[in-house]
Amino acid sequence: MAGVIQTTVRRSMPASLLLRVRHRSPGLANGLAGGALAAGLGLAAFTVLVMLLWVSSPYPDSGPGGALHVAAALWLLAHGAELVRVDTLSGAPAPMGVPPLLLAVVPVWLLHRAARDTAEGGARDNAPLMPGRTAWAGVVLGYLAVAAPAALYAAGGALRPSWAWTVLCVPLVALVAAGTGVWTAYGRPSGPLEQVLGAVLPRGARHLVLGPDGRPGVAARAAAAGATVLVAGGAVLLTVSLGWHLGETRRTFGRLTEGWSGWLAVLLLCVTLLPNAAVWAAAYALGPGFLLGTGVAVTPLGARAAPLLPPFPLLAAVPDPGAGTGLHGTVVALPLTAGVVVGWFVGRGAVTGGGRFGVWTTGRTAGAAAFAAGLCGVLMALLAGLAGGPLGTAVLARFGPVWWQVGLATAVWLGLTAAATALTVRAWRLRRSYRRGERRADRAVAPRRRPALPRAARKERLPRGTWFKRKPGRSAPVPAPVAADEPYLLLDDDGDDGDDRAHGAPGDLRDLRDGTDPFDVRPRPEPLDDLPTPSPPAAPGDTEPRPPA
Repeated sequence: MAGVIQTTVRRSMPASLLLRVRHRSPGLANGLAGGALAAGLGLAAFTVLVMLLWVSSPYPDSGPGGALHVAAALWLLAHGAELVRVDTLSGAPAPMGVPPLLLAVVPVWLLHRAARDTAEGGARDNAPLMPGRTAWAGVVLGYLAVAAPAALYAAGGALRPSWAWTVLCVPLVALVAAGTGVWTAYGRPSGPLEQVLGAVLPRGARHLVLGPDGRPGVAARAAAAGATVLVAGGAVLLTVSLGWHLGETRRTFGRLTEGWSGWLAVLLLCVTLLPNAAVWAAAYALGPGFLLGTGVAVTPLGARAAPLLPPFPLLAAVPDPGAGTGLHGTVVALPLTAGVVVGWFVGRGAVTGGGRFGVWTTGRTAGAAAFAAGLCGVLMALLAGLAGGPLGTAVLARFGPVWWQVGLATAVWLGLTAAATALTVRAWRLRRSYRRGERRADRAVAPRRRPALPRAARKERLPRGTWFKRKPGRSAPVPAPVAADEPYLLLDDDGDDGDDRAHGAPGDLRDLRDGTDPFDVRPRPEPLDDLPTPSPPAAPGDTEPRPPA
């Protein structure tokens, strides 16, 4: 019988190991499956699009295998990886490194959703979240496990991936997108961002990028608004230029292909390149412009004729060669408008969003505006670097805006305009507050404090990282916290006992402490026979003691 109990209780070694692994790493398996599914869905979306175009094409150059190779190559191009075209007329391989920014949304969004869903796990059923590092590593590893065979398969087609760019860009996109998904699943905590900002930014500029509640700070919101205005304004300039050259835009469709299937393919390619063209137009309005080849710059001051350019519809929006005119100079209204928007955000935050600094001084406001302009320059430099790249060798080795020139021009344009606008908005808002009868910032008195509430009733702030932890004060002792369910102490000496006693208050707290009854309501004691009866009090005129009754 004992042997039967022993064999039923104990488990074999492989079964116990499998059970232990299953209980210890549930998030890793889910992350691997989620990352692989995200990569598979992205590849499937690109494959369906390419296969539809291949089926509808009247003159397909290759079979379905060639279309599948092109789909895998385009999926890698959406991650920022550079491709190499081997079937050129000269026989030399030609690079193609202009990634369509609209196609990049597909893998980034799929990675973000996969990481977020993996980290949440069964949180909808009030279950704890998966460990962040486990979910993040699982999604990235699962995604790369599918990306590696896809890159090897694409290497056998006409568009082959550049291995240096593929090894760099695909893991980087996977790491960043999956990290944002896990960060979103955990409620976007400010701790990781504070640690990164603490290592990069000085102490006086951290609050401008990230607020105490985890939201973007004043400078971050202003920089994002400025970049949005520049890109949206670039899209407007592109639309106006295409409408101005409408006839040439129509003719380019007929030169490239014939039939509705070819026109549809060209139209889809133009749509995917629209964000790139908007960034190019914004770079043109900022001053540096963009390159249509090595040494062929297009700026508001003038444009040179670009040789060997294909008849592409979006290229019809390029200004005509020659010196710039007054009409071309009107594009400077775009960076001025972006600078005003950045300055308005900073000026409003200088009065209403000052935080522990109160109303900002003029120097702090101007510095915050310059810092926001610098952040906007960094964003525009990043977009310019992603929107351009090589389209061939020799003359077409450089195509698109130069990232460092765009970033520097953005910082200069927006820095001057935003500082002046921020100071103006600050003065205007302060003047409005003075007219309403409010006190000036430098003459403000300390507000009257409300009665202290229990500490649990206040909104507690999340603990910050170790780099932002303040040291405890040395002069004043820290008061002991009050429990939430502790009643108010009604027997404390409030200093009003003398007044109550002087006015004859019937209910005095001091009497309760002394044991006396202010209302003269006392229980009558039981008579005792063995004690003598007390004598009555003597009259005022009596001098002799009376005998006991």
